[in-house]
Amino acid sequence: MENVSGIVIAFISGVVGPIGVLYLKHLLDKRKVKPDMVKDTLRVSELVTTKIEHIKDEFKADRVWITQFHNGGNFYPTGKSMAKFSIMYETVNPGISSVQSNFHNIPVNLFSKSINELLSNESIEISDYKDETIATFGLKYIAEDTGCKSGYLFAIKTIDDKFIGCLGLDYTKRKTKLDEESIKHLQVYATSLGGVLMTHLEQ
Repeated sequence: MENVSGIVIAFISGVVGPIGVLYLKHLLDKRKVKPDMVKDTLRVSELVTTKIEHIKDEFKADRVWITQFHNGGNFYPTGKSMAKFSIMYETVNPGISSVQSNFHNIPVNLFSKSINELLSNESIEISDYKDETIATFGLKYIAEDTGCKSGYLFAIKTIDDKFIGCLGLDYTKRKTKLDEESIKHLQVYATSLGGVLMTHLEQ
């Protein structure tokens, strides 16, 4: 009889033990301090804004901006999410118009040429929008609307190569041709921005 009791006790302990551990873990998880979404957003915004202001000053651009891809509505009748992008960060020189409000919830397919080019080749270099020999990937009419004479775009990707946005530099006062070293430097900046933005998105 004592042997039977021991087996029963061992059986109960074997079942209740793991359940008790799981319950304790559940209680501890509930008590963990969750990240403050507002504080985290403001922190990332400050980091990104400081970085693009530095880029604007270093490369003497008139306007620097960052777009990010996001969901935006659903297709009818499938319910599939629409891929869109918005300018989330922007810095401009005094006297230069902002374009951020013009690029909000824009369907990706409207800029498929330029986005495909960034996806494949990481950057778009347009030293003169009026030069017919330079490919503009469907961006020429946007440049005309925003007064952009030269523009440079760089893909923002995560460490695992996910394409999450774009870094853009606009020159509105004069045509500007960036050298190869500057282009490489800006690609490094884009990679760095990808790390900051992805860390924020994962929290």
